Amino acid sequence: MTPCTLRGAGFAAGVLVAATSASGCNRAPAPEPVLVFSDDFARDALGDDWQTASPTAWTVTDGQLAGEGAQNEGVWLEHPLPERVRVEFTATALSADGDLKFEIFTDGHTHQSGYIGIFGGWRNTLNVVARLDEHGEDRLVGADGKHVEVGRAYRFRVERTDGRVRWSIDGEPFMTYSDPQPLRGEAHAYFGFNDWTAPVRFDDVAIWDLAGAGR
Repeated sequence: MTPCTLRGAGFAAGVLVAATSASGCNRAPAPEPVLVFSDDFARDALGDDWQTASPTAWTVTDGQLAGEGAQNEGVWLEHPLPERVRVEFTATALSADGDLKFEIFTDGHTHQSGYIGIFGGWRNTLNVVARLDEHGEDRLVGADGKHVEVGRAYRFRVERTDGRVRWSIDGEPFMTYSDPQPLRGEAHAYFGFNDWTAPVRFDDVAIWDLAGAGR
């Protein structure tokens, strides 16, 4: 039998396997995503999975994570992210300022230590994905014409399996940030929510390991 080369999830480039027929290879299915963390905030306190330096700005209210006036003192998940990851959550703005903000692949306690995603920032005028500096010249500004609707619960999905951070909202592609030098390692392994002054809510967090194995 003639060997063939498989390239894809779960296989290193250049792995050789025997073909089962003259027409193709015996391809193993891509690994299923594994849910490694979830939180619906169905309690009355932040809990042990999250930490913040601004406990007055971040509370659990009506079964949601509530933020207001945090001045970029975020709330950070204590558990490191998988290398190949999908993060999902619901985000809601309670004012016309919008400003729904998350940070991913951070050090777990510092604003602007990873990638920053902002829907409706700067009083609902800009949508941004930035690397280490939300005001930086290398930030991506996009999704023109998209603005946060007050009170609407958006479902965010953020994924990285290569050098791109892909962000979709309500199942539709929103923005993709391509990084030739992706932020990796222990200093860029955490996720968090952030806020400047606007009242915001987050809920139903789910984190998936896309490599098909837990932490």
